[in-house]
Amino acid sequence: MAQRSRLTASCRAHVLVLCFLAHVATGVELSVNNHNDDFTLTISSGSLASLSCLAQNSSQAEELLWYRGDGRVDLKDENKVNISNICISPVSESDNGVAFTCRLLRDQSVQVSVVLDVRFPPSAGEDESIYIEEGKDVTLTCNAKSNPQGQTTWYKNNTILTLHDHYQVYQNSETFQLSIKKVQKSDNGTYTCEVKSSCGDSSKDFHLIVEDKKPVFPTEAVIAAVVVVVLTGLFGIVAQKEKIFKCFKKPSQTAL
Repeated sequence: MAQRSRLTASCRAHVLVLCFLAHVATGVELSVNNHNDDFTLTISSGSLASLSCLAQNSSQAEELLWYRGDGRVDLKDENKVNISNICISPVSESDNGVAFTCRLLRDQSVQVSVVLDVRFPPSAGEDESIYIEEGKDVTLTCNAKSNPQGQTTWYKNNTILTLHDHYQVYQNSETFQLSIKKVQKSDNGTYTCEVKSSCGDSSKDFHLIVEDKKPVFPTEAVIAAVVVVVLTGLFGIVAQKEKIFKCFKKPSQTAL
């Protein structure tokens, strides 16, 4: 019984120690830019984002970590203890939707994340000249990527394009396409892709030139004609050789 009591007391002591350590660890809170919970930071492309992480309610020096997505950010030693600052400059389109997370080194479950909502205007792309043979299909593609998502419109010769079976439009979050089936001479002209968003507008011109339909080369007929010519030539050569051999053949002698 005494041994069982000692074991019970020992287990209780270990539990108390673990509870104390857990209390010490979880007693520390982190804040990023005065936010104790995860948040979204809306910012314009090309600007500077400054993030400051602070360890609160700590009785000792706490080392902090920063992550961009799943990758750890390199920090100087003097920028790790109790308070840590990082700057993203300039903020770009590639930072949109990326989470920056500050974590406590000794208990990485203690963390605060910031998701960047990067606002940027559309950039439809450079103008193009497209030459296409009459009767073939052609697809015009412009870049429609922006944040927030922009509104897109197609024009032909500065007039809003009326869509029907001859034209088909495809769009996703990044591209805007106009497909023209079996182009005709009447499809000649300048097509404009226009993208408008609250951050700005952009447009791209496509100068479509429909060329005459190229004559179909009768390959099979030509091959057949060549075969006939070759065979005729061979037969002619053979016939000519027989005539030549007859000329040189000696006349047979008649018996007396």
